[in-house]
Amino acid sequence: MFDAERVKNDITAWIREWFSENGEGCNAVIGISGGKDSSVAAALCVEALGKDRVIGVLMPKGVQFDIDVSHQVVEFLGIRHFVVNIEGIYDAAVEAIMTSVPEPSRQTLVNLSPRIRMTVLYAISQSNNGRVANTCNLSEDYVGYSTRWGDATGDFSPLSKLTVQEVKAVGHALGLPYDIVEKVPIDGLCGLTDEDNLGFTYAALDRYIRTGVCEDEEVKASIDRKHRLNEFKMKVIPAFPYTPKE
Repeated sequence: MFDAERVKNDITAWIREWFSENGEGCNAVIGISGGKDSSVAAALCVEALGKDRVIGVLMPKGVQFDIDVSHQVVEFLGIRHFVVNIEGIYDAAVEAIMTSVPEPSRQTLVNLSPRIRMTVLYAISQSNNGRVANTCNLSEDYVGYSTRWGDATGDFSPLSKLTVQEVKAVGHALGLPYDIVEKVPIDGLCGLTDEDNLGFTYAALDRYIRTGVCEDEEVKASIDRKHRLNEFKMKVIPAFPYTPKE
């Protein structure tokens, strides 16, 4: 049985310890998408460090239909925040890329936004004595549902060992508004839900991760394939093992 209260307390203690060793007095900087992961990560940091040491960053690209949820999160937590609209940066980057690569792939353009957002996060972090929170969860990481050097990056990762269902449970234990914790996850890139993109539910994925059980063979094969193809994302960059000759 997953004990959300205990896990919540363990994570907050871990965040405090991490900051004491890697950023004494620094601030936690978190991209606030309005989804459960960034909201739970921000709430955990508030509980661990206090709201005065947590900075939210809202990064819409043009007009974001659910930006009001992101504002709701920072207002509920009482944290200071910045809003940086990345549309101009994105358009300029695409224009520059297309001078050399006239037909960039669809995935190139999709992944450009989260990479720009991470650049913005680090810029704000560096200017505000910060450390950037990675907000990915285990379910996403397991099947590679993240952008390398985009949302998959960060200085510390409070949720990466928890499945989607477990993150939700911690969110409820933190007392976050129900509609934020249970908000249908949308990729923020293509306008599709996470489950539309994946082709299976998080419930099925989480159960498979924790128990190894998945009755639907097609879903099991899809999960296994995505995990195999994307496992490299979660590993340290391989380095040539050079040893100087004596």
